[in-house]
Amino acid sequence: MITDLRSDTFTKPSPAMLEAMFKAEVGDDVFGEDPTVNKLEAMAADMFGMQAALFCASGTMGNQIAIKCHTQPGDEVICERLSHVYIYEGGGIAFNSSCQVSPIDGINGKITASQVQEAINPDAVYKANTSLVSIENTTNRGGGNCYEFADIESIKDTCLQNNLKLHLDGARIWNALVAKSETPKMYGEIFDSISVCLSKGLGAPVGSVLLGTTEFINRARRIRKVLGGGMRQAGYLAAAGIYALENNIATLAQDHLHARQIAAALEKKSFVHKIMPVETNILIFEVSAPYSAVSFTNVLAKFNILAMAVSPVQVRMVTHLDITDKMVDDLVKVIEQL
Repeated sequence: MITDLRSDTFTKPSPAMLEAMFKAEVGDDVFGEDPTVNKLEAMAADMFGMQAALFCASGTMGNQIAIKCHTQPGDEVICERLSHVYIYEGGGIAFNSSCQVSPIDGINGKITASQVQEAINPDAVYKANTSLVSIENTTNRGGGNCYEFADIESIKDTCLQNNLKLHLDGARIWNALVAKSETPKMYGEIFDSISVCLSKGLGAPVGSVLLGTTEFINRARRIRKVLGGGMRQAGYLAAAGIYALENNIATLAQDHLHARQIAAALEKKSFVHKIMPVETNILIFEVSAPYSAVSFTNVLAKFNILAMAVSPVQVRMVTHLDITDKMVDDLVKVIEQL
């Protein structure tokens, strides 16, 4: 048995999810005639109190479509230095939107309103036009940390004062909602667009949903087509997303508990340092002699435990619905032996 902690993207559909996919009613989504896709989009929009939604193949596609909708070539996008949209989407901001990035050094992946204000370019012909701020909640490379909602409201105020749009990369927004006891509608009232992932903690095999106004989503649908994202009978995939939203949000609290249990074991080891605050399901920590990040993950692999080296000294573990109590107990025992 493999305990795969490399990412929450390694989840597999449950038998019940597969049954929902098998029974899905489908049509041609490019023609707007797939009833299951339409149901998922309406369901997600209603959850966040937003006007419309668009089913996308991935979180990267959702983010990149949003950035393209909000910007013009030559504009500048403000985000945290380790944001997924900046370092893990293949240079998509430059490739798809012909924009440059103003990266901010945040704390655990989070930026502040004052930092945003300082990064906004003056209205001058020799400067790129700052048009969009993108934040990530939870923060991937920030160790699954969550924004305080009051800080998000402050960033929104800064955006309004400077005529900027605000996008949320909510790949793991479900984890933040559970950890902070927040509601989706709180976020729908703040952001101009939100991308939410179904294929991470919620366990669907494929897909994210992009949310915004009806006008925004109409533009987004055209861009999705240009990017090759028209998926025809996508209802088989959308059915998994519907099942995930109806059944798997409640499991996230257990994922968070598992991450804290692993962190508690690591804290006792002299070779483990700088464990980022564990708020949700992501655990990032540093190792030192006798280990490097790679050698530490290689040792774990001998016990059929998979983790990811994200820098020469940093290791990342991500819990998810396929990680059982027994897997966590076994991992803790291995850590105690090292």
